[in-house]
Amino acid sequence: MLKSSENPPILHPEDAFEDKLAGRWWVAHTKSRNEKALAWSLYHWQTPYFLPLSEKVTRRKQRTYKSLLPLFTGYLFFFGELEQRHQALTTNRIANVIEVVDQSNLVRELTSIYRALKSGLPIDPHPYLKAGNRCRVIAGPLMGYEGIVEQKKNLTRILLQVDILGQSAAVEIDTDMLEPID
Repeated sequence: MLKSSENPPILHPEDAFEDKLAGRWWVAHTKSRNEKALAWSLYHWQTPYFLPLSEKVTRRKQRTYKSLLPLFTGYLFFFGELEQRHQALTTNRIANVIEVVDQSNLVRELTSIYRALKSGLPIDPHPYLKAGNRCRVIAGPLMGYEGIVEQKKNLTRILLQVDILGQSAAVEIDTDMLEPID
């Protein structure tokens, strides 16, 4: 288990979602437990990437352990041309590279995940849902983003989806901050 300081940055460089980079986004389906090692390789090669990590707290023998785990197990998003794709494949840490057809949709979805992570709100992996009510966040750090509303016990959560992976992440939110989308 890595110390917090030993984990790779979540997003490299910090402005990777802005339109000033030349190339396209790729989705790396990594071999088991290779997400962080691949991120470090891309970091050293100065290849832009996004590896969403969420904090997991576990208790064993009266000790509390905190670790950062990939939000989407087995996946890392990286940016570049065919040369960067080939270079990433040479790490032997990737099982498959998924080509992204709708670049703008992926960037929009990843930006919402990144903003949720940076907000400090608890974020957890969540199964992908097709059905449910779509809503828009009208206030707070996630204002303007859209997702699916989920009610669990006394909690309301918004599901931020990444269609290409068939996965989503859930963020707790107050119902007053949501408006339905027709």
